[in-house]
Amino acid sequence: MSLFWRIFLLNAAVLTVATALLLLGPVTVSTPVLLAEAAVLGAGLASMLVANAALLRLTLTPLRRLTRSMAEIDLLRPRPRPAVAGYGEIADLIRTFNTMLDRLEAERAASAARALSAQEAERRRIAQELHDEIGQTLTAVLLEMKRVGDHASEPVRDELHQVQETTRGSLDEIRRIARRLRPGVLEELGLASALKSLADEVPTHEGLTVRARLEPDLPQLDPETELVVYRVAQEGLTNSIRHSAAEHADVTLRRSACGVELRVRDDGRGLRGAPEGAGIRGMRERALLIGAELTIGPGPAGGTEVALDVPVRKRG
Repeated sequence: MSLFWRIFLLNAAVLTVATALLLLGPVTVSTPVLLAEAAVLGAGLASMLVANAALLRLTLTPLRRLTRSMAEIDLLRPRPRPAVAGYGEIADLIRTFNTMLDRLEAERAASAARALSAQEAERRRIAQELHDEIGQTLTAVLLEMKRVGDHASEPVRDELHQVQETTRGSLDEIRRIARRLRPGVLEELGLASALKSLADEVPTHEGLTVRARLEPDLPQLDPETELVVYRVAQEGLTNSIRHSAAEHADVTLRRSACGVELRVRDDGRGLRGAPEGAGIRGMRERALLIGAELTIGPGPAGGTEVALDVPVRKRG
């Protein structure tokens, strides 16, 4: 039965009962209306309105819950679907909304996967060019300066030595950037070694000390999942360096009931109600790709905690 006919029949039933009571009951209306008759009619009208309101609220409550779910929905933070309740058009509307959410989340996941895949490919290309082109060029410059310095006079030799140190520092920085763009240690030695290397590579001049706490005998993860865990840890440390003014940070990777969990905690000033930026949104998109749950909030002792709970897929 459609919503129109349900509401129409509810009101018709209430009015029919009221008319029958007026015609068949002992209540009559005088001219002019007596006070007792007005009281009886007022009580009857109030009863009809209460009954009508109760029936309409019961009918439209599922629609109100659906409206609240529509206002709060976020595709990057999946929640349980609204339960199908009510009858007729309302139930069909809730089912259609749930189907639409399934389709939107699937399309978003597919598009995010393509975008992140293209991003990783571009990072690999840039890292390769930094290593092969600029890195080799600077290495050649260092060798040439050393050759020239060996035949130069003492004052010129000292100046060339200073230029060599500056160039060597630039070369080390380029190599560090290339490693962050393309974590070769992740592909060669695995996730634990990559996280240790990530913690060790935080520049000391940033004023942040990072400790990596990694449990042994962790479940084996597929390459896509390892890359997501690494990128989330990398972005969490980047936020600690840039925004938190923290002095200490911990990167923890341990076994959980359903897989592994990553925690990046710092002792900085916390989020303070700041809106989520592109980095956090990117972490949420990566977490969705592997079915992980990402939580960002205050840590147990203050600061900020990034928590990634990763389920381990059982291999058949």
